[in-house]
Order: sequence, then C-alpha cells, then structure tokens
Amino acid sequence: MLIPNARLYAARHQLELAETLGSGKDGIVLVAKHKTKPANVAIKVLRFDELYLREKQAYQRLGKMTVTTVLGFNVPQLVGSDDGLRVIEMTIVKRPFVLDFAAAYLDARPEFPEDVWTEWETEKREQFETRWPAVQEVLAAFEELGIYLLDVSPSNIAFLD
Repeated sequence: MLIPNARLYAARHQLELAETLGSGKDGIVLVAKHKTKPANVAIKVLRFDELYLREKQAYQRLGKMTVTTVLGFNVPQLVGSDDGLRVIEMTIVKRPFVLDFAAAYLDARPEFPEDVWTEWETEKREQFETRWPAVQEVLAAFEELGIYLLDVSPSNIAFLD
C-alpha cells in the first residue's frame, strides 16, 4: 500500500522516486526528484488517515506562519499533498532539524494520566541525555505555535553534531 501510493503520487506529480530516508510502523519517507526542477523533495506516505491529517495540518500551520526554523532547528516545508493517497510532499532539510509531525496535536496538549507523562519524560531524558533541556525549549517553542509534539526522539529532533 505505501510504495504503490508513493509511485502513483510520483507519477501524478512528475517525480522520480529515489532512496528511502526512513520507514517505520506508520509510514515511509522517500527522496523524490522533480523531472522539471532541480530540487529534490521528500515524500512521506502514511498508513493511517489520522496520522496523515495530523502531519498535514501541522505543516499547513507552519506554512501559514512562514516558519522555516524553530530556535535554529530547520523545519521542512509543505510542497504538496494527496489526501486519497495519504502522501505529504515536503522539502528536505539539513541538521539541525525537527521532523515528523504525525503524532502532533494542534491547539491543546493531549490528556494522558500523570504517570504516562512521567514515563514519557523519563524515556526522553534517557534518549537525549544532556540535550534534554534544549529539547524542552524546542518543544515549548512549538507549543507557542499551537503544535504539541509527542513523537520526540533523536532521529526527529536532530542536533548539528
């Protein structure tokens, strides 16, 4: 389902699919080359409507606010999308960056029991170690934009080094 959707989107938008940038249980991200433009983009194909809509809405909000960086972290820009195929086309960004808005909530932090939040924060502190305070600042900056990030990992919030 994911690769066929990526191929159909690419065919409709004059793109050539290239290498995989990432994949997981929720979807796949591929490099795509425009046949008529010099710039490469990434396309993300998601398995589930809810995740696709969350990601698309987050990118739309960032686009309306013309946000390209948050506290020095690059943020991809929405180039195009296809609701039927659950494909998001975006710019490719270099480190430092913040990626992956499929688990983001808009306008309100999701409600979970306090023990769930405690466990989440403990896991994130372990993942980011000494960089956790900087990550917290990035999360707070996104919250000021009304975007609450949950899928936080060193692969989604990547520092320069």
